[in-house]
Amino acid sequence: MNNPLKKAAAAALMICLGFAASAQKYQGVVDKTVAVVGGEMISLSEIEAQVQAMRAQGMASDRNMRCEVLESMMESKIFLSQARVDSLVVNQDNVNAQLEQYAAQMLTALGGEDELADYFGKPLYKLRQEWRQQIEEQTLTQQEQQEIARGIPALTPYDVKQYLDTVDVASLPVVPIKYQMSQICVYPDREAAAIAVKERLLDIRERIIGGERFATLARLYSEDPGSSRKGGELGMASKSIFWPAFSDAAMSLKPGTISQIVETPDGFHLIEVLEKKGDMFNARHILIKPSYTAADQEKAFHRLDSLRTAIMDSTITFEMAARFYSEDPATRTNGGQMADPNTGSSYFEIDQLKPQDYAAIQDLELGTISEPIVSLDNEGRDGNLVYKIVRLDKIVPAHTATFENDYTELLGMVQNGKTVEAIDSFLDDKIKTSYIIIDPLFGDCDFSRQGWSEKVRKD
Repeated sequence: MNNPLKKAAAAALMICLGFAASAQKYQGVVDKTVAVVGGEMISLSEIEAQVQAMRAQGMASDRNMRCEVLESMMESKIFLSQARVDSLVVNQDNVNAQLEQYAAQMLTALGGEDELADYFGKPLYKLRQEWRQQIEEQTLTQQEQQEIARGIPALTPYDVKQYLDTVDVASLPVVPIKYQMSQICVYPDREAAAIAVKERLLDIRERIIGGERFATLARLYSEDPGSSRKGGELGMASKSIFWPAFSDAAMSLKPGTISQIVETPDGFHLIEVLEKKGDMFNARHILIKPSYTAADQEKAFHRLDSLRTAIMDSTITFEMAARFYSEDPATRTNGGQMADPNTGSSYFEIDQLKPQDYAAIQDLELGTISEPIVSLDNEGRDGNLVYKIVRLDKIVPAHTATFENDYTELLGMVQNGKTVEAIDSFLDDKIKTSYIIIDPLFGDCDFSRQGWSEKVRKD
């Protein structure tokens, strides 16, 4: 279970040391307003809080982090001021969801509510108020940027052609090689495998109840490499980062008690809760995933071999075989054609393919079908085992983007460029015409926009 758990003590120490070293210039400075942008003010404490939050999440910077944070805040204030002028509003349901997610990340990173309060020097309820305001302002900022983008005239094929006529060919993107494939899948007997796992876990549970240590058995049997070497311990973390079934089971347990078997997309678990704090808990778990025998594979391969032979003998088409015999619901309805679950595209770059699938098709000729292989589907965190045959339908060689073959990609690139230009122009104009004052404390910052330096107050 690869979850973002709290930082190790050494990592936390490095964060604190890094903060102390970079804060020397600001030590002894009482909190004050360090920038005014229109009617919006930015305080030193706001900058410090953002720097602390970034460091708590392991973020670093090649430049002065406080200068970067200040510049980002000032840009946001410009967008925010315009958003208020344009009477834009935020969706509070979205704000609530983002707030809960961010709070869970911070609580998990630092190890709990008390640790969070110690790190930031203020209680969680106060931090949540500040974070809510920040999220609302960020949302308004994004909406204003979208308004600016909507003001760009709709692009046409002529705009893309004009771009291609003026740009250096060397700067055009290289479209990587892409593959289009179809598959026929057969799953092993999941029910029998699940029963076998449950029997193992029931035996382990009896051993724990009988007096054996949960941590020892987790080291011996758990298939979660991230926690098994620590006796199955996951560390204090927000319940929201786990599968709901796992969180619900853990939150219902009293510390020291052992759960019944809990099923998640990762496999089957036994859980022992060590400590609970509000919506957070620290638990141990033993994870065992269903495994399959050589007989399972032999049976599936025999079936797939028969289908492959029938297709090659033209007894049945690949598409018909996929519709009637494939057990993958995502592809059988469209004749077995595979599609990226994230984008919906039927074309895959190499790094989008399962390694097993790429190994099966890399030496195939177009239109030919692989031997049966063992692969993974897209369920769970790592995927479930599946047996399949794969047909290579099409290869699009790597090439420099062209108008004829890659219009959509080029259109998006031109659109993005126009958007960046419009936003940059908006910011540059507003910096010149807005009432902006920056405290001399930040006078030596190397801002990315030169207009800011002209706004530093001269004492």
